[in-house]
Amino acid sequence: MNIIGVDEAGRGPLVGNVVAAAVIFPVNFNIEGLTDSKKLTEKKREYFYFKITKECFWSVAEASSSEIDELNILQATMLAMTRAISNLQYQLLSQNKDEIFKVIVDGDRCPDVANCRAIIKGDLIEPVISAASVIAKVTRDRQMRELDSRFPEYGFKNHKGYGTKEHLIALSKYGPIDGQHRQTFGPIKNL
Repeated sequence: MNIIGVDEAGRGPLVGNVVAAAVIFPVNFNIEGLTDSKKLTEKKREYFYFKITKECFWSVAEASSSEIDELNILQATMLAMTRAISNLQYQLLSQNKDEIFKVIVDGDRCPDVANCRAIIKGDLIEPVISAASVIAKVTRDRQMRELDSRFPEYGFKNHKGYGTKEHLIALSKYGPIDGQHRQTFGPIKNL
C-alpha cells in the first residue's frame, strides 16, 4: 500500500493560486530534519524540495484565484488537493494497475477521495505530509517571486501575497491586479 501525503500552501494570501502537493516516499526513504515547511528556512526548503523531487513520487496542482472566488477558499483547496492526488495516482497506476493508496492530509478535513484521513498538525508529525508541505510552499513562493518580477510595486517577494501592511499600502495605491488578486477576500472586496 502506498501512503500519499498531502498539504497545501496559499490559503491565507490575498493573491494567487492555492497550491497543493501530493507525495509518496519510495521504500526505505529517510530524510533527516524534514518538518513543516513553515518551520524551515528558505534555504532548507529548497534543499528538501530538490531531494524530494529527485527521489520521491510527487505531484503539484492548483486552484486559481478565480476558482477561489467562485468556490471559496476551502472548496478551492479541496479541489487543488484532489487534483494533486489524482495526478499522482494516475502516474503510478499507468505503471502498475494493482496499486492501493491511503491518503493522509494535513488539517481537519479530507478532499473527496477514497481512503483518506485528515491529521491535525500532520505536517509536523508525518514526514510524507511534511514533504508535501515543502513542495507546495516552494512552488507557491516561486510563483510569488515570478509575480513580483511582473509587478514589483506590490512587494510579493517579501510578503508572498499575505495581507501585510506593505501589501495593503500597495493595494490602496495601485489597486488589485486583475486575474491575480482574490476578489472575494475582505481587503480586496473593500476596495
